[in-house]
Amino acid sequence: MNHFDVVVIGLGVIGSAALHEFARRKISVLGIERFAVGHDRGSSHGATRIIRLAYFEHPSYVPLVQRAYALWRELEEASGQKLLHITGVAEMGPPGGTLMQGTLASARLHGLRHEVLAASEFMSRFPAFRLPSDFIAMVQPDSGFLLAEPAIHALIGQAKAAGAQVREHATVRAIEPRASGVRVLTDLGAIDAAAAILAAGPWITSLLPDLSARLRITRQVMGWFAPTEPQRFAAGFPVFLIESRYGMHYGFPPVGETGIKVAKHHHRDEAVNPDRYDRIISAEDEALIRAVLAEHIPAANGPLLDAKTCLYTVTPDGDFILDRVPGLPQVIIASPCSGHGFKFAPALGEIVADLAMAGGTHHDIGRFSLARFG
Repeated sequence: MNHFDVVVIGLGVIGSAALHEFARRKISVLGIERFAVGHDRGSSHGATRIIRLAYFEHPSYVPLVQRAYALWRELEEASGQKLLHITGVAEMGPPGGTLMQGTLASARLHGLRHEVLAASEFMSRFPAFRLPSDFIAMVQPDSGFLLAEPAIHALIGQAKAAGAQVREHATVRAIEPRASGVRVLTDLGAIDAAAAILAAGPWITSLLPDLSARLRITRQVMGWFAPTEPQRFAAGFPVFLIESRYGMHYGFPPVGETGIKVAKHHHRDEAVNPDRYDRIISAEDEALIRAVLAEHIPAANGPLLDAKTCLYTVTPDGDFILDRVPGLPQVIIASPCSGHGFKFAPALGEIVADLAMAGGTHHDIGRFSLARFG
């Protein structure tokens, strides 16, 4: 069969969530993935992703992440897998910085549970950290992390169980309009559909070279470090974000035997070609992460156990895109997420299914329109 109601192009976490949402609505849907599901060439692979309610990027994201929490819980129940782990999230930085101003504004506007601590109070509670006296910290008790690759496989598994089809190792060459919808041309043949969801992340620009939003693909690096004082990272240690003179870093407590995962948000902000970027971790890459460990989390500054690259697909303003393609309304772009979208995936899947099947959604997505780019 090469005709479906909907084709989802790209099965990272956003595409997987869209596939799952269409399938559970009993809509005929095919998902196309250029590599294998769960591959390590895009933005969705690896062990963990942060999920946090108070959102420093903008308060308008909070209702979406609240909906995502409910949908992640539904997926856990349906799949029988534990995906969402509530550890608390601690955010640290100068009171006037982007992180602390934004997250506090978000928490207060939406009445979210949170606790604000002076640096000394915070370090007394979490002695792994070393903060300047003028820093403050905010703890979100209802936040934590998601298991990334298991989440994708759970979404795909539930989608298949509901009737979705998946084609892996199939590269999309073009999307052509048809009177009845679209024709998606792949190296394995053509597929006709009423609508297409473009969730291809770093490869969106190759399929829509004239898109008004000039997307940048940037290389990121994540490192796992052996703690020098493991007792400081025992049960109760939170996921964390810290804004310092080294930029913004984030990290996770040990999951299994993996050590402490730490990365610099936007790393070197280095634009790359997604098909030809350097996946080798350099000493410079490691140094960008170690700087914050040495100064602010010395108990985590042990040997590097592992390191990996991933990609961000970054919009000019750092917000998502959830919209129809101008001149090609049968195609909906599903969220180039600028490095902060994983947690929202099931809510974004719900939104694109609404857009494709009903022409609109009750979710407030005005912030994510393509019209903002002219």
